[in-house]
Amino acid sequence: MNQRILSRGSGVRKRVSIRRNVAALSMPVLLSSLFQRLVSIVDIFMVGGLGAAAIAATGLGQLLIFVVMTVFWGLATGATVVIAHLWGAGRRLEARRAAFASLLFSALLAVAATLLGLFFGEDVARFMGASSDVMAFASDYIRLVFLYFAFTAGLNTLSAIMQGTGNTKTPMQAVILVNILHIVIAYPLIYGHYGFPRMGVVGAAYAINLSEMCGFIYLLVQALRKGYLKVGRPDLVLLRKVWNIGYPVALERIAQQSGQLFYSKFIIGYGTAAYAAHQIGLSIESLSFMPGAGMGIAASTLMGQALGARKIRRAHLSHTEALRLAILVMAAMALLFFCLPHQLIALFTSDAEVIEKGSVFLRLVAFAQVPLAISFVYAGSLRGTGDTHYVFLVTLIAMWGIRVLFSYIAAVPLHLSLYAVWGVFLIDWFFRAAAFAWRYQRRDLHSVTI
Repeated sequence: MNQRILSRGSGVRKRVSIRRNVAALSMPVLLSSLFQRLVSIVDIFMVGGLGAAAIAATGLGQLLIFVVMTVFWGLATGATVVIAHLWGAGRRLEARRAAFASLLFSALLAVAATLLGLFFGEDVARFMGASSDVMAFASDYIRLVFLYFAFTAGLNTLSAIMQGTGNTKTPMQAVILVNILHIVIAYPLIYGHYGFPRMGVVGAAYAINLSEMCGFIYLLVQALRKGYLKVGRPDLVLLRKVWNIGYPVALERIAQQSGQLFYSKFIIGYGTAAYAAHQIGLSIESLSFMPGAGMGIAASTLMGQALGARKIRRAHLSHTEALRLAILVMAAMALLFFCLPHQLIALFTSDAEVIEKGSVFLRLVAFAQVPLAISFVYAGSLRGTGDTHYVFLVTLIAMWGIRVLFSYIAAVPLHLSLYAVWGVFLIDWFFRAAAFAWRYQRRDLHSVTI
């Protein structure tokens, strides 16, 4: 009897310890994600005074960057998982070699991405249906953000490397630095205050570029100082492991972001005000992504470290605690979106039509919050086990077989309302939540090897 009580007490203490670990890892990630997303939100907010076309142009430029970032998110996830497994197994030197190889590969890919963006970015924006008034703003914005794209990619890769070691605070500090610099630089450059020329949307692009360059330099210095990188000849064997885990994530993000391009094309078809409302709504909704994304990265890191150390029970408990926290926080966000949509949209624009449409969007988004939380954490845990192929397949089916296909049917042959097209994403996220949960319940963690 006493032994059972002691065992139960030990189990409670372990849960509390894991809960603290999840919070300690996820809170900096949550704040990092929040501040990282705030860079884009602040741009949308600040150019709001220039009109709906400026908002739409800035949103288009950001969307193209997100599309190109798909490959780098894949590489970053592979680096996080491999480094977490090696770090958990006590193989620190190999982890540092994997980190350096990942960063070097990221630099090479960034050069290719910059060239693609410079030569084809405007063509893609036109393909999406951007009108001439939107393209008048979008052309220079797209060219400039791609010109400095290497700093965006490097910031993301270095953050992922540190997260794999369990250090989520330093990336948070870097992103906070980026946000402070961005706000300080963006406002005077956009509107021509404090002696600076009025540059409009171009000023927003310069602000992002300069602030992310400073953030990258800060993280690189910290990575070298803390010994996270083993500089030398890149270890191709470890890089292959990183890429084997990462490329399905890259394909997943490509499926997601390319699907978003087509989905956005359907939205643009309903007019500039509709797309501006969509873009503002996405900016606000992205705040609710942060808890789920933070818990998902924490689940992935803790899962990888626990499996690397062969602590299976700890891996399961880490997942459960991350899921619980994500659902609690995102359910609270759902209430906020449902109860105060007009007030939230009005923070970004005074256009009555944009506010009306955006409010409906946010109320629909409220119903997606819990399935989003479930999807983020289950997908994060699956990635931590190395099961990135399944996550890719589910994302491909959900985005193209549900969101794009159903949106096309609603918008083109059936000519349904904008709100019907928006409603399709609810089906998408409920499907993902169910598919990821089903897979995790059947995953044998004892057999996982990286």
